[in-house]
Amino acid sequence: IQQVFKQLFYMINAVALNNLLLRKDVCSWSTGMQLRFNISQLEEWLRGKNLQQSGAAQTLEPLIQAAQLLQLKKKTSEDAEAICSLCTSLTTQQIVKILNLYTPVNEFEERVTVAFIRDIQMHLQERNDPPQLLLDFKHMFPVLFPFNPSSITMDLIHLPASLNLEFLNKV
Repeated sequence: IQQVFKQLFYMINAVALNNLLLRKDVCSWSTGMQLRFNISQLEEWLRGKNLQQSGAAQTLEPLIQAAQLLQLKKKTSEDAEAICSLCTSLTTQQIVKILNLYTPVNEFEERVTVAFIRDIQMHLQERNDPPQLLLDFKHMFPVLFPFNPSSITMDLIHLPASLNLEFLNKV
């Protein structure tokens, strides 16, 4: 069950983040707030179902960071440093794309300046990120089956004659 929910939450993360990276109309402060609230509801549900050890919440980390990126101030060099230290699960390309797509929805917000985006790129230039922008939502985690050794030793097993296993020898 834990592995199923980890896979499901990864797919939710990948589809939502890919939509965020491809649609200018959803890159805003209010979307960041809405995303963060919805993610907290998912995390609360996991805790309520005692699935916090499944790793499902960790698969949402890139989406959480993208939501926080949308909510942070984006003006000064200190803001750039804060963004760089916060967004460790996002690639440089993803951070820059979100900043380029950021669209103010009211008069109190401002567009992200080109100088600020260059500042972010300078801070992140030493990262060795993969070149891909979008997440692979078809990625599958390996299924793990726990090994539970039997408490019965082999010399205690009795093989019935009706099984026709005479060719097996006890050693």
